[in-house]
Amino acid sequence: MNKLIIIPVITLVFLLIDWYVWQAVKVSTQNLAQNTQNIIKYIFWGVTTLTLAGMWVYNFVNPDLLGKNLRTVIMVGVFINYVSKIFVVLFLLIDDLGRLIRWISAKFTGHTVTADAPVGGTGNITRSEFLMKTAVVAGTIPAVALTWGIISGAHDYRIRRVKLALKNLPKQFEGMTIAQISDIHSGSFFNRVAVKGGVEMLMKEKPDMVFFTGDLVNNLATEVQEYIDIFNKVKAPLGVFSTLGNHDYADYVNWQGDARAKQQNLKDLMHAHKIMGYDLLMDENRFIEQGGEKLAIIGVQNISGQNRFHTYGNLAKAHQGTEEAPVKLLLSHDPTHWDKEVNTKFKDIDVMFSGHTHGTQFGINIGDYTWSPAQYAYKQWAGLYEQGDQKLYINRGYGYIGYPGRVGMPPEITVFELVKG
Repeated sequence: MNKLIIIPVITLVFLLIDWYVWQAVKVSTQNLAQNTQNIIKYIFWGVTTLTLAGMWVYNFVNPDLLGKNLRTVIMVGVFINYVSKIFVVLFLLIDDLGRLIRWISAKFTGHTVTADAPVGGTGNITRSEFLMKTAVVAGTIPAVALTWGIISGAHDYRIRRVKLALKNLPKQFEGMTIAQISDIHSGSFFNRVAVKGGVEMLMKEKPDMVFFTGDLVNNLATEVQEYIDIFNKVKAPLGVFSTLGNHDYADYVNWQGDARAKQQNLKDLMHAHKIMGYDLLMDENRFIEQGGEKLAIIGVQNISGQNRFHTYGNLAKAHQGTEEAPVKLLLSHDPTHWDKEVNTKFKDIDVMFSGHTHGTQFGINIGDYTWSPAQYAYKQWAGLYEQGDQKLYINRGYGYIGYPGRVGMPPEITVFELVKG
């Protein structure tokens, strides 16, 4: 849809949300001094004005004039502001729905609609006031959490250690370690020092091999240029193997019909893998030999089981010639590829390594309990899954996109140990 239509519509919706939330703020601050109320009013509507103006600037000013950092600040401001206000709206709706129910009941019964009783039956604060004040407090929680997710969570790299028990693993490969990173999204980074620290953390693990499972950039190959000197430090004795993700094809850029420019962008991205020393597998396979035994590494271009993501890869082509290998490890960016064909047509593939979901960069991890909105969009969304003798591992991602942070779903470096089992 044309921006000249959709942005005014979004602006109107946001203003309605602002007006609705402001009613709660007014009630919550009505007992304060008039000067204090005025200051709160100016701050509230001043932030709203800056946020909406920023949204218009973001969409209608040349990105090159704004620069990446300013665009990120604008986008984050809009996101945090209105996510927080939506939390407030949810609480306010509880109160308004209660009022509506009471009004409808009064119409049918002929009773008079009574004023709100004080909370608990006593005191000076009514149920409506209580809900409005609770709503305002609730709105601060996501604002604080999302801000902290940028400051602290975006580069809070964690090592996850996983033992992969493989039925047909030759003795020569027992104890081999493989490190996996995924979804770098270099176009989103804002802290080179922290990104470098994550790579150093990876290299301290001294893995025998490294797998990178796609989405090196958000869209354009140029995004990775200032980080090549960091990611080219990722080395391993048996090689660094990589594949492409959905963002690497720049399908989300308006190329204005210039197919050659889009194709050149992909070539430049592939070249970036090469100069970093990554062995990019484009529907191909490689053999790792140890003591006369072989292990096959298979890599495909993006293959998705969801229509909203394009499929470019060909697993049959990539798999061809690997029949003699007792163990086959597949690099495939999108985990929906697992149910699409891997666990039905290619049952000799032992493990598929994926990324893509990011765990939506938001979730809860308490002991063995893990929750994320990602689970409502993906059947398999993070960690290890098993079906028969086959395994799927989904890395939560090294970087981020959209919201430049992570809350409860830290960036992941996975270290696997291959064992017989």
